[in-house]
This record gives sequence, C-alpha cells and structure tokens, in this order.
Amino acid sequence: MAVAEVIVGVSGGVDSSVAALLLVQAGVPVAGMFMQNWEEDERLGPCRAEQDRRDAVAVCARLGVPIHMRNFAAEYWDQVFTHFLDEYRAGRTPNPDVLCNREIKFRTFLEHARALGAGRIATGHYARTAYIDGRWRLLRGRDAGKDQSYFLHALGQHQLAATLFPLGDLEKSEVRRLARDAGLPTHAKKDSTGICFIGERDLREFLGRYIPARAGEILHPDGKRLGEHAGTWYYTIGQRGGLGIGGRAGSSGEPWYVVGKDVVRNVLYAVQGNANDWLLSHRLEAGAPTWVDGAAPAATFRCTAKTRYRQVDQHCRVHLDGDACKVEFDEPQRAVTPGQSVVFYDGETCLGGAVIERSDARLGGWEYSHA
Repeated sequence: MAVAEVIVGVSGGVDSSVAALLLVQAGVPVAGMFMQNWEEDERLGPCRAEQDRRDAVAVCARLGVPIHMRNFAAEYWDQVFTHFLDEYRAGRTPNPDVLCNREIKFRTFLEHARALGAGRIATGHYARTAYIDGRWRLLRGRDAGKDQSYFLHALGQHQLAATLFPLGDLEKSEVRRLARDAGLPTHAKKDSTGICFIGERDLREFLGRYIPARAGEILHPDGKRLGEHAGTWYYTIGQRGGLGIGGRAGSSGEPWYVVGKDVVRNVLYAVQGNANDWLLSHRLEAGAPTWVDGAAPAATFRCTAKTRYRQVDQHCRVHLDGDACKVEFDEPQRAVTPGQSVVFYDGETCLGGAVIERSDARLGGWEYSHA
C-alpha cells in the first residue's frame, strides 16, 4: 500500500466525506482514518459509532482510497471526558468539543497519521488557514453560519502547519451538492448535533449515570422559595425550561431562567424574563488563555470576542496579567457561562481564547477592578 501524503479524519458524515473527495480530485495521495472516540452502550440505544464506521468505509470505497481504523476511546476518556465530568461537578458548563479538538483530533490523530507516514492531516471543519509573515493564522470559514473556528481556537502553530481544511471556502449547500454529484453515500445524511458521546439522549439523564442527583432549593435572588431542583450541576446559566416551576410564586407569566448556581449550598437561582438584569455581564475573567500565534497580541488590546458558538462578535478590551485574562465588553452580554470559552478575533483571524471562570453578573461572584 502506497503511503498517503494526507490522512483525512473520516467520521461518516458528509463534511469529512467531501473533504476527502476534494483532495482526491486535486490528485493528492489520500487515505482515511475513522476514529472511534466513545464506547457505545447498546443498552441505551442503537450504536451510532458502528453506523458511522460503515458510512466512512463506504465513502472511502467510493473514492478508491484506503481507510485505517483507530479506537481512541481510552484517550478520550482520560483527556476529555474526565475533565467534562469534573467541570460539571464544580458547577461549570464545559465545552468538550474544544478539548477534543486539541487533545484528540489534532494531537492523537496527528500522531497516528504521522506514524503511518503521512505528512499532514485533513478534517471536515469549516475553517481556513493562511501562512503570513512566517506564522500560521486560523481564519473563519467562508460560510458564516457554519464557521467552526470557535471550536479550534486552542490549536497552535504545530497543529495548523500540519492541517488542511478543504471545506474552508465552501458553503454547506455546496458541500452537499458536491457529495450528491459524486455519488457519496453520505450526501443526505443528517448532521450530528450536540455532544458526540451523548447523542440524542437527554443531558440530565446521561449526567445522572456519573453524577448522582442531589435535590435542593430553587430560589429567587431575593430569597423567595420557588421550587426544587434535581442537582445544580444539571443546569446552566441562561437555561430556560426544565425547572418545573411554571407559573408559581406570583409570576407574570414570563418564562423562568437560571441566573445563578451555588454548588456548595446546592441552591439554584432563577428569575423571570429573557431580558432580566440578572443575566447581564459587562466583564468576565478567564484562565490561562491559549494563542494561535504562540503569544498574545499585547498585554492590553482591543478585539472582538464570542462567549458562545454562533454569537455575533462583540467588541471588547482584553487585559492580560500572567495567567489572568480579563475582558471588558462595550455592551452588556447575556448569560456569560463559566466553563464555556471566550474566543478572540481580529477581523477574519481567530487569535485564541480561554475558559470563562466568572463574570460580574449580579450572581457572578466577582468584584471586578480594572488595572
């Protein structure tokens, strides 16, 4: 078997299928690699990994390229899932996709691809790279609705130098058209959503297998008792619904939203209305930022940022002091959530990001003093 120049991470979805297709059409020696990152429990439903594996094999057969199988479930458990659980136990809401990209898809996968003799890897992410002034840049994907640079912000120079994003300049509709025209069996396959190892299951039910329920009070910030919850770790800041308090406590009829969590006392705080002040933050603090360029642009700088995927860019000022990263927004931000990532941009360029630790929301637990 000839050594492939590029190994494509084929997931059994349409995006990675077209990434492989484009490289084959460009005449690049290609092989696929299917990564199983989670051991399915068939008692909980059909094994999605097996169907995805079959689809990946079918795509590579259609393209006439070899495919390698790797099981990274042990690495995923140690490097991603244990952190995921620890964050929930601490009352934060983690984003495992960011850590999976850094630790599994662009480290473990890259190491295995190089062990097979490949010089580079490719994935179906909607993002772009550019080599400018001796440094690799991570750029947004052309399709603003699919851009995935937010989830890739923790990658550095080593990973970007070895990675191709063939879909970076394409719209999603074009990707599906290319797959259909090439007769790829995944052309109409539904996109996966949510956290990969949870799939279509209820998040609370899934977490309950690892973090036992512990009932506690739901309070209004003024101290009024509203109801009872199953465990603070099952809820996230800004969450609507799932509280079971409906029209209680003299409500105005507006929905209730989670605005704070006290994990030590096992108390959940909720108020009514999407636009309530309890959800708003002007400032946040994040820990140990990572920078695509290898270093921050400056100790203090202005840029735009997102505190969640698909959020419209928000103008802000970033101040760095050692491992501390303080961000002050020009406009108040809704539902800034500890455990999620704040990701920084300069126009089309993703600069890097950090994990949010706290904010100056009224229940954010942080008195901010600007240096």
